[in-house]
Amino acid sequence: MISTEKLTVLLENTQEIAKEAGAFIRRERQHFNLDRVEHKGFNDLVSYVDKEAERLIVNRLALIFPEAGFITEEGTNTTQAEVFNWVIDPLDGTTNFIHGVPIFCVSIALMERDEVVLGVVYEVNLHECFYAMKGGGAFCNDTRIRVSEAKTLSESLIATGFPYSNFEMIDKYLAALKSLLTTSHGARRFGSAAVDLCYVAAGRVEGFFEYNLNSYDVAAGTLIVAEAGGSVTDFSGGNDFVFGRQILATNRKIHEEILSDLKKVWD
Repeated sequence: MISTEKLTVLLENTQEIAKEAGAFIRRERQHFNLDRVEHKGFNDLVSYVDKEAERLIVNRLALIFPEAGFITEEGTNTTQAEVFNWVIDPLDGTTNFIHGVPIFCVSIALMERDEVVLGVVYEVNLHECFYAMKGGGAFCNDTRIRVSEAKTLSESLIATGFPYSNFEMIDKYLAALKSLLTTSHGARRFGSAAVDLCYVAAGRVEGFFEYNLNSYDVAAGTLIVAEAGGSVTDFSGGNDFVFGRQILATNRKIHEEILSDLKKVWD
C-alpha cells in the first residue's frame, strides 16, 4: 500500500504536470488547424494536440513514479504494471476543443490495483484544478469542495453525455433522459465526462450519468466525487464504474432516486 506521504508528493507533482499539459493545449488552441484532425472511429476525433499532450504527461509521470504503468487514451505508452497504473486522458473534450467550445480538460488518475487513489482534473479554460487523494478530501484550486445539499431530484440539475458512436442503447438512454427531464431542474451536456464529475463534486450539478465511457474518461473524477462526499456506481448500483462503461455519480442524497429510474430502463 502506498503511504500518505508518498501520495501527497505525487498529488502535488501531478497537479503541476496537468497544468503544464493544459498550458500546451491552451497555446495550441489559439492557432489550431482543422486539417490536422484525425478519425479514430465514427465521430471519435483526435488531433496532434491530444497525442503531444499525452507524451508530455507520460514522460513527466514516468520520472516521478517509475514503478507505475500506464493506461492511456492515445496509446503513447501501454505498458501496464501489476500494482500501480496511471490512467490518462490528455484532452477530455476533444470535440469541444476542435470546434472551439471552451470546455475541455486534462484528466490523470493513479490506480493501486483496482482502486483509484489519486485524481487530478485540470479544466484548461477556467484554470480550475480539481484534485483528490484517497482519504484526503476533494479540492479545487486549494479550496475544499463538497457536493450539493439538494435532497430530491425535483430540486436538482443533472449532467449527461449524448452517445456519439455506439447507438445500440440510444432508445434506453433517451427513455432515461426523458424521465429525468420531467422530474428535475433539467439536464446539461458539457461534452467532457471528467468535467461533469468535477461539477458534481463541486456542487454545481447534483448528478451525472453516461454510458459507453472509458476508464481514462472517469477514473480521476470518480475519486474527486467520492472525496467530496458523493456516491458513484454503475447503473446496477455496483462498483464497476471505472472499467464497466456506465456511470452514475451524485451528491448521494438523490442517488437512489436516479438509480431507480435507470434500473427501470436499463434492466
